[in-house]
Amino acid sequence: MEITDLLEPIDRNNLQITEAQHPLSLSKIITSYCNKGQFPNLESADIAIIGIKEDRKTLNNSGCSLAPDYVRKYLYQLFQGNFKTKIADIGNIIPGEKAEDTYSAVKFTVAYLIENNILPVIIGGSQDLTYANYMAYETLGQIINIVTVDSSFDLGTDKKTINNSNYLSAIFTHQPNYLFNFTNLGYQSYFVDTDALELMDKLYFDVYRLGQVRQCIQEVEPIVRNGDMFSVDISSIRQSDAPASANASPNGFYGEEICQIIRYAGLSDKLSSIGFYELNPAFDKGEQSAHLVAQMIWYFFEGFYNRKNDFPSKNNKSSNNYIKYVVSIKNFQNEIVFYKSKISDRWWMEVPCPSGLQLKYERQHLVPCSYNDYQAACKEEVPDKWWQVYQKFL
Repeated sequence: MEITDLLEPIDRNNLQITEAQHPLSLSKIITSYCNKGQFPNLESADIAIIGIKEDRKTLNNSGCSLAPDYVRKYLYQLFQGNFKTKIADIGNIIPGEKAEDTYSAVKFTVAYLIENNILPVIIGGSQDLTYANYMAYETLGQIINIVTVDSSFDLGTDKKTINNSNYLSAIFTHQPNYLFNFTNLGYQSYFVDTDALELMDKLYFDVYRLGQVRQCIQEVEPIVRNGDMFSVDISSIRQSDAPASANASPNGFYGEEICQIIRYAGLSDKLSSIGFYELNPAFDKGEQSAHLVAQMIWYFFEGFYNRKNDFPSKNNKSSNNYIKYVVSIKNFQNEIVFYKSKISDRWWMEVPCPSGLQLKYERQHLVPCSYNDYQAACKEEVPDKWWQVYQKFL
């Protein structure tokens, strides 16, 4: 099976693209799949945009399947920016007879792209498609970290079928399990029950309240840098900035804040897929939510094309590109080893991994952190991020 069998062309008439548009607009630069039999050449592509018109597993946001072309309309009007893009828009996944068939198509397509070093940017559709994205990593046999931006934890109570309110439970319980860490940014306490918070704590997962994130948004960068896969629920953005969801709330991230977070995602050398979900054009006002998501994707592009490729792997962390700091803490059996990149000034800390697991968790035992974590260690405080990873290795 070829991915071309699973994709259908986009209708450029829906995107209001004209020949008079500026030659540096993304409509002129993105190579798009617009005609059957004229699929883009992916050999030189860094990023592939995929639309997924699937919402049969949404509980209360029917209509979000229409989002991809609304977002494209505004994305294509934006300028390239101070970076040269190699982006292909490979059209929309052909909806299957059942939602599970669409999941299979997403799984196959995303795995194919990642395997060929092409980063998928998914425009949904309902957020249960995050499960299909995760399953692509099972195909690749890759243990990963997932980061979501959401006002609640989609754990649900109904375990019989996957939907947009319980897809996380399906990921957490799936066997074989390829999830090492889960992080949620921006949850709002009144949308989360205490049992869910206790579960996250027991699993040593990272969850951050909206106010905690907004208080120092720069600290989000190392959190996001630890993710392989990123999923955004549009309802995490405040209703005044993004009304296009049945689950929109008065509180949430401001537009500029979510754009900054998405830019951090683009900057992460580790991140290999991202998805934007739950935008429902029926609830939008003047299509401002579609316009905002287009700008979020633009910021992801900007981050991606400013990557430093300085992740300190076992082959390069001893090079001259890093400064190594070793911190000893009184009455603590382990020294904490930090690495600071001379290229980007970003920080990582090394968590001891049992010798038999080093190959399996090669990408997990070097944990992105910030200068604040190093300062905490110097004050004889073990950083929370270090403890959480260490507990998972026990």
